Amino acid sequence: MYKLVTFKESVRIPPDLFNLKLDKAALQMLRQKHERSINREEGVLVCVNKAKIVSPGHVIHGDGAGYFDVEFEVLLFKPEVNEVVDGEVTEIVEFGAFVRLGPLDGLVHVSQVANDYLSYDKRTQSLVGRQTKKSLKKGDFVRAKVATVSLKDSVISSKIALTMRPEGLGKLTPSISQPRKIKHKEVMLEEEVEGE
Repeated sequence: MYKLVTFKESVRIPPDLFNLKLDKAALQMLRQKHERSINREEGVLVCVNKAKIVSPGHVIHGDGAGYFDVEFEVLLFKPEVNEVVDGEVTEIVEFGAFVRLGPLDGLVHVSQVANDYLSYDKRTQSLVGRQTKKSLKKGDFVRAKVATVSLKDSVISSKIALTMRPEGLGKLTPSISQPRKIKHKEVMLEEEVEGE
């Protein structure tokens, strides 16, 4: 789902950024250009972490900017089909639930929420099971499986379909969805006895 990838590209640094260190100026320009953009093969470019100029710059006649070859590290988000993901329900509508998966929201169609007939309750803005009476509402944490991914040219037009019907998926109980505090115990090791 998330991965760090290194790219190399020529970056135009305008004269008004020459007062910065060139690596910082390149990082600023790369962030403006790439953050929250989508590359259909790679996924959503979440953020640019590091930038390092790897060549001497050059100037093009008539342009006061400097052009530099830059290697930069990008955090990418690309959901894969059949991947199991955890997320928070951000909205409930008549046809399903939207689940936040990092920079994108996925849709769980009402037929894919549970192995029960669900109806939309306008008053509580939740999906309620006919037989089980279990409900799903905004703010609930869920575990779902990615069914289809359609990355387009923008975040808004990209679509992720999710399912929660298979065993082990669905609404998470508070004990599972919230981080747990782990108690650390000190363990004293006995010193080795000489001669053994």
